[in-house]
Amino acid sequence: MKDKAMQAKYNSKLRTADEAVRAIRSGQRVFIGSSCGEPQHLVNALMDNAVYFSDVEIVRLLSLEGSLLALMADEYRGHKFHVRSIYQGSDQTKSLRANQRFITPMNLCAVPNLFKKRLLPLHFALIQVSPPDDYGWMSLGISVDVTLGAAQSADTVVAQVNPKMPRVPGHSFIHLNDVDVIVEKEEELLSAYELPIYESADEIAGLAANLVDDGTTVQLGLAELSQAIAKALAGKNDLGVHTEILTDDLMGLVSEGVVTNRYKGVNEGKLLASGAIGSNKFYQSLHNNVCIEFRPSDYVNHPAVISQNNNMVAINFARTMDLSGQVYADALPQNHFSGVTGMLDFVMGASMSAGGKSIIVISARSIDGKTSRIIPKADVGSILIPKGYVSYVVSEFGVVNLFGKNIQERAMAMISLAHPDFRDELFHNAKEAGLIDRNRTLNESLFGVYPARIEETRKYDGQKVTFRPAKPVDERLIQEHFYNMDDDDVKSRFFGIRRSFYREDMQDMAQVDYIKNLSIVAVTGELGFEKIIGLAMYVLEQGTVAEVAFSISKEWQGRGIASVLLEKLTEAARENGITSLVAYTLTTNAGMIKLFNKLPYNVETTLKDGALVLICNFEKE
Repeated sequence: MKDKAMQAKYNSKLRTADEAVRAIRSGQRVFIGSSCGEPQHLVNALMDNAVYFSDVEIVRLLSLEGSLLALMADEYRGHKFHVRSIYQGSDQTKSLRANQRFITPMNLCAVPNLFKKRLLPLHFALIQVSPPDDYGWMSLGISVDVTLGAAQSADTVVAQVNPKMPRVPGHSFIHLNDVDVIVEKEEELLSAYELPIYESADEIAGLAANLVDDGTTVQLGLAELSQAIAKALAGKNDLGVHTEILTDDLMGLVSEGVVTNRYKGVNEGKLLASGAIGSNKFYQSLHNNVCIEFRPSDYVNHPAVISQNNNMVAINFARTMDLSGQVYADALPQNHFSGVTGMLDFVMGASMSAGGKSIIVISARSIDGKTSRIIPKADVGSILIPKGYVSYVVSEFGVVNLFGKNIQERAMAMISLAHPDFRDELFHNAKEAGLIDRNRTLNESLFGVYPARIEETRKYDGQKVTFRPAKPVDERLIQEHFYNMDDDDVKSRFFGIRRSFYREDMQDMAQVDYIKNLSIVAVTGELGFEKIIGLAMYVLEQGTVAEVAFSISKEWQGRGIASVLLEKLTEAARENGITSLVAYTLTTNAGMIKLFNKLPYNVETTLKDGALVLICNFEKE
């Protein structure tokens, strides 16, 4: 520091770590800087000097499970520390699960005021900062979140000055005048451990990325699938970032030019977060990086602030979900966490954003494949997101939107996202619990694997049309499609006038196994509230010959919808070992005849019982 008076003030506050922590008295409350910003040197000193006090309450947002702080809830050297955690950490870690009574459940955006209003008075705050600049300002670096509020509220602030801590732009600074004790110690910052990788990670990530449009603002939670999703987003353009925790993966999107923050609507040009967890190389890239702004959790996590972002998309991870759509999320047993305390903040904020959406991502099975992550109803753990707040859900078996759906529709949707090995049991449990009509049955579709590769979105005069395989949840949409058809189209499709299209009659079009029988729909509108404008299906008739049928809404006829449906149906049929497609139609159905003759295969035409029979043989070009 150039200012000699400022330097003198700094020197006057210098103490050793032992001297700093010995000022703590028995029965006092001590805040510890959170996650990777944890002041390890001060924590070690606190443990080493445990003989000098008892019944000290440690307040933390979270501590990585590998740090000494994770052990403080146990009796140590005959003296007890009590840990008040705003975030539990992994319930699969025995020492933490055994001390769940110390958990203080709160939404993250509300925590700073807990300190500032002295509702939970802090006697000491042990924090970690960068070296001061010439004017005495020190940065909290990678841990602003609730740490700034704690430092502004504590009676005594002890700051570990670490040259390894980056100076991160934004509201991340504390002045020398507001710090009581300085402890100098250079050490590597805590970094994240490698996470396990799911075999299905890329499939899940691809489906989730399909819900993210160019120009949207993204929040990405922390879990096993974060890296895969960030990789899947690499093909997007002009994304913005407003997230709780910044990671290597998100920062990589900045380097690749995917994240520009141009169209956020608030804090434009800035990547906004409240902290960082990652590698030491990543931490160095944050130093004086003008495109980044770190702010405390009462701003970053406030739903009203989040909602100001244009097209805000929150992508978070569930460890377990039940059939009603409730999310149960816990941290990983590795030295990492899933951003649980801030998840609901972002779910609510994204839902209120203009054009925003909340996406919950879940792997259908545990990593070892032995258990289903989708369950009838959880009997342990805490509900993190109530079912009323859950809309988009993604697993490796597809995407559903639960918003506005009744319990039966939700149960059917969640079963479709589960691994086929567990669907039979889930379906049975759902009927026993009254979630699904006891008279309802499912055929082989219960074990079908949704072929996401077929999905494609095209534009027709500026309107998006999505072509995708039908799902069990499409039954009502298919009914509505046929009810909206005019009499001539109904006659062509069903060989006669028909006034009723009961669910029992339509279920074979929605409950498909994607191999022996397959329906492909063309839909417009938002996922979960779509309108079917076209439907094509094949059903294996005998041997390797499948019967096909088509229906296109009147206003969409003549625009090429049927051609795309037939193209995709043909491609899927060939992949599934089908050698011929046969269509039965009226002799007056010129559209069907023309459609079949577009195929690059031999088409034979015959008459049978007054109906025109079109046979396409894939083995004859």
